[in-house]
Amino acid sequence: MDVPITANVLGTIGAVCWSVQLIPQIVVNYRRHHTEGLQPSMMILWAIAGVPLGIYNIVENFNIALRIQPQILTLLSLVTWTQCMYYGKHWPKRKCLLTISIFCAVLGGIQVASIFALRIAKNRGLSWPMTMMAVLSACLLVAGVLRHYWDIYVHRTVRGISFLFVGIDAAGDLFSLISVLYQPTLDILGMVIYGSELAFWLGIFACGGFLNFSPWVRKKIKAHRSRPQEEPERECDDEGDRTVQQPQSIYLHDLPSSTSVFRTASGGEVRRRDAVVVQGP
Repeated sequence: MDVPITANVLGTIGAVCWSVQLIPQIVVNYRRHHTEGLQPSMMILWAIAGVPLGIYNIVENFNIALRIQPQILTLLSLVTWTQCMYYGKHWPKRKCLLTISIFCAVLGGIQVASIFALRIAKNRGLSWPMTMMAVLSACLLVAGVLRHYWDIYVHRTVRGISFLFVGIDAAGDLFSLISVLYQPTLDILGMVIYGSELAFWLGIFACGGFLNFSPWVRKKIKAHRSRPQEEPERECDDEGDRTVQQPQSIYLHDLPSSTSVFRTASGGEVRRRDAVVVQGP
């Protein structure tokens, strides 16, 4: 169906999601000062995937939001990959900045040159180069997510990855997929690119629910059931007075003996008794 306004709105929402998807992950990495569990291979694969995806979206004249989307993906992926190198491999800051600058220049140059070349090929009726770009981008995006599946299999948990990032990325894929449906012509390859990654992200959510959330819930329930019951109140007499021991949950045993209302010999105070002194003659 051809609804340009709907396609632009949905594409813009998808681009916004992809614009901020990695920001939660970047913030988490910065706050905890490590990237343990986050796969740097995933980030570099995504950075590279943004090149053929950008070429495909631009040459196929997708809406402007979908044209910008891959550029943001590449940039944020490179930033996250650099964090992996800085925190995980202990690269110096100068090396990180130099590396990311070289990557941006090389990937940007490849994309610009490929756009001009593939436009010429398209005008001459060649369709296989565009098909190759679509397949390549889809394979790289899925390969990046699959790298986390291997980590989940090895460690039996979803670690190092922000579920907020996963949710935003999945939403970006969903809106972009729907946006493709509203393009003037139905683009099957575009649907495959966004639909395949969306499916694998849903799998990550399922793994997180089974391996992370369910054990956490069971642990909370077990801790609640094993919580010790309050001891009944005990009464004791001391010189005609009665005192009540409060439940253990108030932590009265942490108070020093000097704060007790009653001071007895057992509490540490010794009573003095009158001594009778008998003087001799």
